[in-house]
Amino acid sequence: MLAIDVAAYRSPWRRRHPAAKAVLAGGLLLSALLSPPWPGAPITAVITLVVALGWARVPPRAFLRSARAPLAFIVTGSVTFLISVDGPGLAWAPGGAVRAGEVIGRCVAAVFCQLLFAMTTPLADVLPRIARRPGLSGLAEVAGLVYRMLSVVLETVNAIRRAQADRLGTRSWRTQWRSVIGLAAQVFVLSFDRARRLEAGLSDRGYTGSLAVSVESLPLTGRFLALAPLPGLVSAGLTLALTSACTVA
Repeated sequence: MLAIDVAAYRSPWRRRHPAAKAVLAGGLLLSALLSPPWPGAPITAVITLVVALGWARVPPRAFLRSARAPLAFIVTGSVTFLISVDGPGLAWAPGGAVRAGEVIGRCVAAVFCQLLFAMTTPLADVLPRIARRPGLSGLAEVAGLVYRMLSVVLETVNAIRRAQADRLGTRSWRTQWRSVIGLAAQVFVLSFDRARRLEAGLSDRGYTGSLAVSVESLPLTGRFLALAPLPGLVSAGLTLALTSACTVA
């Protein structure tokens, strides 16, 4: 999460309007979800990587590190497609490998599309604009508070882990296990304490359900907005062309 925030604030696209970047990433995401898994998912994933690492200049190491956890979840979750439960017990599912491959490909492409938007657009640029829309102010406020609390929890975890390492709390498996238990207990207590203080601070500042935040004006016109739908259209066009070629062959 911290790596995503750092990349978003340092992104060359930081000065682009979030709506234009949403059009770009959303077009690729629609292509990943609506196109056939093969060859649509690989094509969309490759184009998204090219846009993220080339055009948007997202640091490759940060991008791959941020994708590591969701990709691991996708792979482990897709294992269930390989197994079927019948009367006698467990058995290999017919066509399970193909289905698992399709799900993995589509999910990987979708994750890349979401990371493209997240690593070029700070949440502070998105939430105030969402809050201006009718009926979405409450959602934006809740998302902002959750985001803030997650940041606080991560900062607390990092501080406690550094303190444990300085006290040789990771020198053996036994001390590591003890440190993990202590970390969980401390984070649980400190999270509730900081949430209570955050609530008290908002109340003291006259919080009535919405926060007044100044939003920097960003242009929503120009060449970038005109080019934003292009990657999604290229992905859909290549997928359609390859699918037609394979059908004819």
